[in-house]
Amino acid sequence: MALITWTAEEFGTNISVADEQHQNIFSLLNQLDDAVKSGDRSATGSILDELINVVVDHFKTEEDLMQQHGYPNFAAHKDAHDKLVATCADLQKKFHAGEAEVTPETTQFVKDWLVNHIPKIDFDYGPFLNDKGVN
Repeated sequence: MALITWTAEEFGTNISVADEQHQNIFSLLNQLDDAVKSGDRSATGSILDELINVVVDHFKTEEDLMQQHGYPNFAAHKDAHDKLVATCADLQKKFHAGEAEVTPETTQFVKDWLVNHIPKIDFDYGPFLNDKGVN
């Protein structure tokens, strides 16, 4: 069973590039959760790396759109992104050094972050960017 499922009703921002990237992030998080639960450390490491790269690229996409169009809450939004990336980069470094593991609690943390971030934070930029002609 999937850890998280993307639906337009729950997670759609009405910004197509963001929605497509969110769907990919959800898929990778589900793959990571499956790898963790299977105990396959090699697959876990590969998927973790891919997920972090995709998230970093996604955040850059969102931040570029916000800056290009003068989004007023850019600084706070970027701060939330930066904090998650720092947490993930630290885990990634420790995981590959054999100093930490990715656990079901880790994937649940990411799920909870997404469930809180997208509807409560990302939904604010959708209408703003739509008004600027971005969709």
